[in-house]
Amino acid sequence: MAGVGGPVFDGERRKHMAAAFLEGGEHYHQVRPSYPRDSLDWLIAGSPHPIKDALDVGAGTGKYTQLLARHGWNLTAVDPSADMLTQLAAELPRTTTIVGTAEHLELPVNSMDLAVVAQAWHWCDPLAASTEIARVLRPGGTLGLIWNQLDVGIPWVHRLARIMHAGDVHKADFHPTIGKEFAAPHVHNTRWSQSLTPEAIMELAKSRSYYLKASDPIRAKVMANLQWYLLDHLGHSPDEELQLPYVAQTWRTHKL
Repeated sequence: MAGVGGPVFDGERRKHMAAAFLEGGEHYHQVRPSYPRDSLDWLIAGSPHPIKDALDVGAGTGKYTQLLARHGWNLTAVDPSADMLTQLAAELPRTTTIVGTAEHLELPVNSMDLAVVAQAWHWCDPLAASTEIARVLRPGGTLGLIWNQLDVGIPWVHRLARIMHAGDVHKADFHPTIGKEFAAPHVHNTRWSQSLTPEAIMELAKSRSYYLKASDPIRAKVMANLQWYLLDHLGHSPDEELQLPYVAQTWRTHKL
């Protein structure tokens, strides 16, 4: 990992790394964590208007969309990957799915009350995405930016993140770039954990952009390092249930 603090990509690099997620939706859905309900509860608690129509941008296989679906809203999920959206539609058939990006939403003006971008804002052009999301949000509509991050404040998790090259862990002073169409954002952190075996953690590493874009020798090195760290160094058995700690960071703002 280049350092715990989150990836910084120029436009071309961002597109190159994001392309890692155009395929492999089934594996991604199986190994990626869900999100704590507290994230969405806090996000909508600050909504100035009732929510009827909600949009999940960069929805992937629907990990955050599943939280939205609990509320019975009219849901639309947008993602560049048709493969990812196929997984989403299989579990959430009432959700409208559209292949697209945050910068180009094929949606009417003022058609949404809530838009969320979970684990995907760093793949967007933030200013262009802000303008486009503001276009489809109704006046006062809520924008939520969410990241699930390994809790690197715990020493063993910090080292694990480095071995996995989990580069999306934010520094303490992180603030997302958001366009002038929105008010200054507020943040809420939710600490939670996912039950995983060491074998499942190694599968999780395979869903990371670093691994997906790496050469075969680098992939083999990452897997060997994880096996050494989890099984030999920490002394866990391959099928032992571990609690992998996360911090879900939720940013909330409203359309001006």
